[in-house]
Amino acid sequence: MDRLNHLLERIEAWLPDPPPKIDFAKQLAFRWVQRQSLLGRVAYLEPVDRVASIALEDLCHIETQAKRVVRNTEQFVRGLPANNVLLTGARGTGKSSLVRACLSEFSKDGLRLIEVDKADLVDLPEIAKRVVGRPERFIVFCDDLSFETGDAAYKALKTVLDGGLSAQLENLLIYATSNRRHLMPESMRDNLQTHTDEDGEIHPGETIEERISLSERFGLWVSFHSFSQDHYLDIVRHWLRVFGASPEQIDSSRLPALAWATSRGSRSGRVAMAFAKDWLASGSSLD
Repeated sequence: MDRLNHLLERIEAWLPDPPPKIDFAKQLAFRWVQRQSLLGRVAYLEPVDRVASIALEDLCHIETQAKRVVRNTEQFVRGLPANNVLLTGARGTGKSSLVRACLSEFSKDGLRLIEVDKADLVDLPEIAKRVVGRPERFIVFCDDLSFETGDAAYKALKTVLDGGLSAQLENLLIYATSNRRHLMPESMRDNLQTHTDEDGEIHPGETIEERISLSERFGLWVSFHSFSQDHYLDIVRHWLRVFGASPEQIDSSRLPALAWATSRGSRSGRVAMAFAKDWLASGSSLD
């Protein structure tokens, strides 16, 4: 009996756990999770208990980008035509934060967020089945999206974006962020495939066209750019005010904030927030 109980315990460890209960009316964000079990791969939606929310007013110096994404999201939650969105540009400039801010802004109107890893994009049809017919509106969010040559997820996403999923499900859109405008690496060899006809018109090679075609399937492109020094310091002052710094602390933060950015090689919003947290926690020391 002891040996049998031990064997049953080992088998139970490989059996899939029951998927968590989903309450779309109350839960705001979810992750698409995969687990290996004795019965093979098991995938399900896992609720995010504590959502890292951020307000739109906390996103400084990306007002133009925010206006476009918020307008598209508002159209979506109102049941109007809306586009899949690709947010590209420098790291730490607010791409992911803007998506989370849209959730904070429109969750009361039924917006929900499903975070999906790039490798799991092949499961988009399965995810769509879980939300079909629901009154809520779902954004499938893939952060830091990029592909290497031959990546299977590349063609899976291209197929989904090619009019199929968006046309079938009016309550689901895809938002993705990437540091690459065309989502795949480019090489000099690709440019050698470019040729001109007798009229001088340029025709890119098939490899380049293939890479551009995926980006074009996102109806809305939004570009983000590195912050200037003045904009970076504005963001630092904003977060210092949010974290309760005094006017004197804010006035004396300029040089330490610049030194902090120099040591990290970046003047991003993420760096500005990290500085504000560290500087206030350390007693606003100049050391």
